[in-house]
Amino acid sequence: MSGELDALTVVNQLRDLAADPLNRRAIVEDQGCLPGLILFLDHPNPQVVYSALLAVRYLAECRANREKMKGELGMMLSLQNVMQKSTSPGETKLLASEIYEILQLAGKEEAEQAEAAAASCQKKAQFFLGSSNKRAKTVVLHIDGLDDSSRRSLCEDALLKIRGVISFTFQMAVKRCVVRIRSDLKAEALGTAINSTKVMTAQQVVRTENGAERILAFSEDSEEKVEVNEDIPEYLPEEESPSEEQDKAVTRVGSITDGMGWLNTAANFLTRSFYW
Repeated sequence: MSGELDALTVVNQLRDLAADPLNRRAIVEDQGCLPGLILFLDHPNPQVVYSALLAVRYLAECRANREKMKGELGMMLSLQNVMQKSTSPGETKLLASEIYEILQLAGKEEAEQAEAAAASCQKKAQFFLGSSNKRAKTVVLHIDGLDDSSRRSLCEDALLKIRGVISFTFQMAVKRCVVRIRSDLKAEALGTAINSTKVMTAQQVVRTENGAERILAFSEDSEEKVEVNEDIPEYLPEEESPSEEQDKAVTRVGSITDGMGWLNTAANFLTRSFYW
């Protein structure tokens, strides 16, 4: 990375670091990164705000982080401000609402949630997405061809363009993507978008009544119309995308030591840029 870091570059790098489960505790424990993300939630650039929300959502997926995040100065208030701001795009408000619900539940019914998580990995994966929210639903996709970071970037681009997609999490080891969407969006639209890459094909993973997994192919005759999302800007221009530099990007399992150098750089930038 060359030149002085700017807010968009920093928040996107933090988002990608937070995408790796091995980095999430370190980011929250750092004295600068979590307060910096909270300040980014009030940034005038909507792209910075949305990327910061995605980073916070990744961090909240770690159950051990939630109490600290909820108690961090300005966290809950900033989420409320995003939800109430009239200029916030719909998907941004809904994502902020999802995170707010997660943190509100921190410390409550913890024993029941832990027991459910131990019994079902799928339930644990879906908990942070706020499954009780009737305005949204979760779709699990199995994606043939999701083999590396370049394919993941193609998949991200395709999903981000769909109006009604709230958030998504990749499980690269099993070629899956857990997508949170608005309740009025059909799962077929996700399949159409992924298939449009021409190098990947998507199928939907559902559970039967007895708990077994079943993979359903999307109908070849059905080309669900995809409504393009113009409210949310794309992540980072391709020439600046951290996924292009595998020695610096930290988005793969086992990468915590690789990412700590950049995490320190981001923390130093935040310390220089803001007054705590």
